[in-house]
Amino acid sequence: MPPKKLNAESLKESLWDTLLELRGGTLQPAVADAIASQAREILRTGKLQLAVAKQTGHTVPEGLQRFAGVAAE
Repeated sequence: MPPKKLNAESLKESLWDTLLELRGGTLQPAVADAIASQAREILRTGKLQLAVAKQTGHTVPEGLQRFAGVAAE
């Protein structure tokens, strides 16, 4: 099965699946924490890119627009 494209919707789905697996006891807390840490880093990077674009008056990077689902692929 090919990997899913990384976008906000797939990240949300992955985090939800992680939570369900953790609650169901099929995922170790340390693994869930690692997944959540990666998600936080992805979101932090996106937030930083938005702040830089706003501060400098540049457009939002195309990759971030695709991630958010507001740009055509």
